[in-house]
Amino acid sequence: MLESLVIPEGTKFDETMIVHEGDVIVGNNSTVGFGIRARKVIIGDRATVEGDVIGQEVRIDSWAKIKGNVTCFGDTYIGEFASISGKLTVHGDLEIGRNVRIDKGFEATGLITIQNPLPVIMFLFIYIMELLRLGRLDELEELFSEEFENPLVIPDDSKVSIERIQTSKNAVIKNSRVLGNLRARDVLVEGTELYGSVRGRDVVINSSKIHGAVEGRRVYIVSGSSVFGSINAEEVHMENGCVVEGSIVGRKGVWIRDRVEFELEGEQEDDGVGEEEIQKDVPEHIPGD
Repeated sequence: MLESLVIPEGTKFDETMIVHEGDVIVGNNSTVGFGIRARKVIIGDRATVEGDVIGQEVRIDSWAKIKGNVTCFGDTYIGEFASISGKLTVHGDLEIGRNVRIDKGFEATGLITIQNPLPVIMFLFIYIMELLRLGRLDELEELFSEEFENPLVIPDDSKVSIERIQTSKNAVIKNSRVLGNLRARDVLVEGTELYGSVRGRDVVINSSKIHGAVEGRRVYIVSGSSVFGSINAEEVHMENGCVVEGSIVGRKGVWIRDRVEFELEGEQEDDGVGEEEIQKDVPEHIPGD
């Protein structure tokens, strides 16, 4: 589940907060340089959130750090040795481990239980292994659709901040407004306005606006996308009607045609791409139709 960085439809970044109507999952040892407002918020072991956390349900695993307030309108689970720099406000039940530090006190209207909650990722892993052992594969998809709603996923050991969004995994961003320079393995940006540069291996910009440079091994600019910066790649594949306001460097070639086929994760694109004539002397500004 944490194999890709996923920013789903409707996510909005501002200077201090990530706002998402669904759920947010922050992997172990990751750092988020924003606050988080979502339906359900899950913070993994030793992860750091450098702002407020607001949700209908909040789970903070062991040794995690929240450098702001935590407000939960339902139940809250906090693992041992976690720390909250601000105030904890819980409108439901609170299950809390030992040696938790809350700098500005807490309020809880429901039942308070002192015990270390099982980390949610570990719980899901154990549950999945049991389903596999019993051969009940059909229940796996149902489990995730019921447990998480349109989740925003930040994999383990990743960083999300206004300066940089960085992960060693693939990144998928759809129909959102995002702040930060994106660094990932393979990248798909679709229906999104991204204020920052994009760097990856294979990079697809689809129906999007990128306010920065794009760099990769193979770069695809399709479906009326605009890049307000330069493009630097081994191969650049563009559709007519796209706009690039900087220089275009394709060391193996630049292809411009009516329709571009693409596939990610190292798979080969449509054979017709390589048969297109390489465009010489590509102008720095390529206007739309």
